[in-house]
Amino acid sequence: MPKCPKSEKIEDALLWECPVGDILSSPLDYKSSLIALTAHNWLLRISATTGKILEKIYLASYCKFRYLSWDTPQEVITIKSAQNKCSVLARQAGIQQTVLLYLAVFRVLPFSLVGIVEINKRIFGNITDATLSHGILIVMYSSGLVRLYSFQAITEQFMQQKLDLGCACRWGGTAGTVGEAPFGIPCNIKITDSPPLLFEVSSLENAFQIGGHPWHYIITPNKKKQKGVFHICALKDNSLAKNGIQEMDCCSLESDWIYFHPDASGRIIHVGPNQIKILKLSEIENNSSQHQISEDFVILANRENKKENLITVTASGRVVKKSFTLLDDDPEQETFKIVDYEDELDLLSVVAVTQIDAEGKAHLDFHCNEYGTLLKSIPLVESWDVTYSHEVYFDRDLVLHIEQKPNRVFSCYVYQMVCDPGEEEGEEEEIPNINC
Repeated sequence: MPKCPKSEKIEDALLWECPVGDILSSPLDYKSSLIALTAHNWLLRISATTGKILEKIYLASYCKFRYLSWDTPQEVITIKSAQNKCSVLARQAGIQQTVLLYLAVFRVLPFSLVGIVEINKRIFGNITDATLSHGILIVMYSSGLVRLYSFQAITEQFMQQKLDLGCACRWGGTAGTVGEAPFGIPCNIKITDSPPLLFEVSSLENAFQIGGHPWHYIITPNKKKQKGVFHICALKDNSLAKNGIQEMDCCSLESDWIYFHPDASGRIIHVGPNQIKILKLSEIENNSSQHQISEDFVILANRENKKENLITVTASGRVVKKSFTLLDDDPEQETFKIVDYEDELDLLSVVAVTQIDAEGKAHLDFHCNEYGTLLKSIPLVESWDVTYSHEVYFDRDLVLHIEQKPNRVFSCYVYQMVCDPGEEEGEEEEIPNINC
């Protein structure tokens, strides 16, 4: 029987904020919680203030759950399993693995189970991945095709049995309590027929974003030579917005990236190595059925355009001068690495890195979300190795920098903003780093 150990490896985690103004059935639902997924399929609710485990749920034994994410922020959580791989012996025996993965879905206000849905190749074809976002089931294919389905319609049509956490249940001849080991949570949503298709589009590497007012989507045309070119189109009729082809004029090793602004303004953030463009989507004057893309503001890296002269002398003594331009993401120049948005403070946070001699130095800049004005710049104390994986999170008065080194060695640096009584603005005070 699988037990929930007191100390176990955490696979993934989310922060659930304390709700305001809602009447909830359980006092526990009023506590801000850390939602954590362990390596042994336990889902834990941990108090964000005391670290005490408020609730623990055993998910299942028939798959390995690995990824935890918000379907709808602060409303619905999705937990995705690792993909099922067919073993060599099974393939040799002619046995095919048709179930690609499972998605477990929970509501958080109050904390309750929606169900676990099976993603089967017999229904969707030879898909490569699937996920949930804002109530939409998104399935992806190796050809670049992306298809969208309503998850609500799927649950209404294909849910075999409504399950409640902590309640007795009989499933497949076995009895147990939902969410307790070893019974776990049965897969109660099995799609047996093709659900109604909402939308489909083809995009390079399945890159697909949806947002804006009214709904628009962003794709890259499904050709390798189009990498770095983004098309912004209306969802209702697939028409390209005016100035809807966005291509950043940069020469770099790492690609630029684009996404809809998480502040629900309908704007678009386009990030390159040396500039961040905030784009706005608006109606064309005298033509409300069509929309256009225009720049709202641009944030530029603090750098100078440098041209280096390389002088060589031939065997005959002739001097040859060659000039070349550095890459836009050359490590010796200030380069944007991470862009995030803090909704409660309405700030854009930007991490910029410069390689100085043998080590990189980074600073975190806070910009006005409405106009892009630089409000404060804070140097990070620790060095920034550009060959490592980095994540930076900014939430209220806390900044977390998580660095992944080789051999899965992690370091976590925590900064807290403190208010100087003599100043109106806050300062950053580093809390000692935690080696994980």
